[in-house]
Amino acid sequence: AALLLSASALAASPLTVTVGGVQPNGWFAADHAFCTASGFGPNLNPSVQWSQGPAGTKSYALVMLDPDVPADLSLYNKAGVTIAADAPRQIFPHWLLANIPPTVTQIAEGTEGKGVVKGNLPLGRTAIGTRGQSGYAAFMASNPDMAGDWGGYAGPCPPLNDLRRHEYRIRVYALDVASLPLPDRFTWADLEPALKGHILAEGEAKAAYSLHPAVK
Repeated sequence: AALLLSASALAASPLTVTVGGVQPNGWFAADHAFCTASGFGPNLNPSVQWSQGPAGTKSYALVMLDPDVPADLSLYNKAGVTIAADAPRQIFPHWLLANIPPTVTQIAEGTEGKGVVKGNLPLGRTAIGTRGQSGYAAFMASNPDMAGDWGGYAGPCPPLNDLRRHEYRIRVYALDVASLPLPDRFTWADLEPALKGHILAEGEAKAAYSLHPAVK
């Protein structure tokens, strides 16, 4: 199964983004989760495919963001506490890939994430783009068994005690530059402003996930 979303509201020349493995109810497949109710998941990146960018496209960038992460991370899986669905939220980046060559319009499952390992994948240039740091780099920084650069895909892992359905956004941008001016260890805070003024087209697909049994 796959989810297609034509993002005509996002840009004058929208891209159509297809994410593989999304269930008919719009949920991520378990294979693409970082966490399950019983522990770590397979953490395979889903396949992603997008339509060709308009004339002048010199590169692409891909991001996966969760805008539904609780603003107060001290509540994350805290015993005896339930996080209300309307609690304040923040954006958490799960996957950042910049400087994707214009000839690349698809990423195969498992090429940017396969299993849960310390530090995940290394940062820097690959054949399909330049990896940035996901939000797990900061989230895991105090855990010596998991700390590291956290490049590549790190999938959904919402709090077990969160009553909100998390809606993950997989967004692709067609850009008018071959390479963005980014630091070696770039984050979403670096990538977001670097994109401005260079976007020729963009598109987005969404998929949901939750670990709370009351959330559908």
